[in-house]
Amino acid sequence: MDNTPPSVRTTSPGSRRRRALDAASRPDLWKRGPVLAALALLLGLLMMLHARIPNRGLGNLGSLVETFLPWFGLFVPVLLAGALWRRSASAVVALLLPVAVWLNLFGGLLGDKSDRGGDLTVAGENVSAGNPDPARTARSLAASAPDVLALVELTPQTTGIFEEGLAKAYRYHTVQGTVGLWSTLPLSDTRPIDVVDYGPLARTMPLDRKLAPNRALRTTVTTDHGPLTVYVAHLGSVRVTPGGGFRTASRDIGSQALGKAVAADPSPRVVLLGDLNGTTDDRAFAAVTARMRSAQDVAGDGFGFTWPAAFPVARIDQILVRGVQAESSRVLPANGSDHLPVAAAIAW
Repeated sequence: MDNTPPSVRTTSPGSRRRRALDAASRPDLWKRGPVLAALALLLGLLMMLHARIPNRGLGNLGSLVETFLPWFGLFVPVLLAGALWRRSASAVVALLLPVAVWLNLFGGLLGDKSDRGGDLTVAGENVSAGNPDPARTARSLAASAPDVLALVELTPQTTGIFEEGLAKAYRYHTVQGTVGLWSTLPLSDTRPIDVVDYGPLARTMPLDRKLAPNRALRTTVTTDHGPLTVYVAHLGSVRVTPGGGFRTASRDIGSQALGKAVAADPSPRVVLLGDLNGTTDDRAFAAVTARMRSAQDVAGDGFGFTWPAAFPVARIDQILVRGVQAESSRVLPANGSDHLPVAAAIAW
């Protein structure tokens, strides 16, 4: 007879496994939390099939979901906590779907893919029309020392401040409307790009809804490795309204125009810098992303969110490349604008 008290008896590994299997096979564990299990499956399907969510008739719901798609992963720990509280085996198993989908979509962004190489450093920032101290912003950008610097949302009041603040660091520069490019290397063949052509809508659209012209430019940077074509763009803003949904009309028009310009450009090496007011996951940028790659996706460290500067939730400030290799991509510190600046090292 075993006189060992129950509290000190040892249990064999085989016995522990049998108990665990018996506990997992209890029918009530699988019947609990059906709502949590359903929500987990819906979350996984939403992320998996985001490209099938329509825009028309739903206030651009598909684009809205794609703009904040990485953040849907935050629902996983919330649902997991609920599943554990309810002791729902079915909900825990159902959560495997959204976890697998999220990792497939964004797992590659979690590691540091940057390299120390690079022949040229490019940077860009939306310096904000309401910037309280543009001189400070100019000093900060000059201190980061990119070879090519693109600025958007310049105003007549701030353009001169940036020209003065960047004059010592950059010998060459061009400003076209509200966008500009500063460079340590010569520029040539500079011209504005029309990204605000509303076509037939222009006749009926109210003046207060039309964007100012000259929100994009194209120029050629002369480098030791050959010419580099650089586009600088600031696409239309987007708004989320209760009645109109995700309003993106002017931005989408600009994206199509920009995509056509890049597609028609014969240059073998192209870089696009600017505030596109959208993420590269958004289908609205298919005309651009079909031909160019995001430096952040290729050589970044993390998601690289840039807006708003106080608490970034989306990367809407982009560096896209074609014909050159992104070696590293990073977000620079806040400098007074409501956007964070971005930089990338590229190599031939």
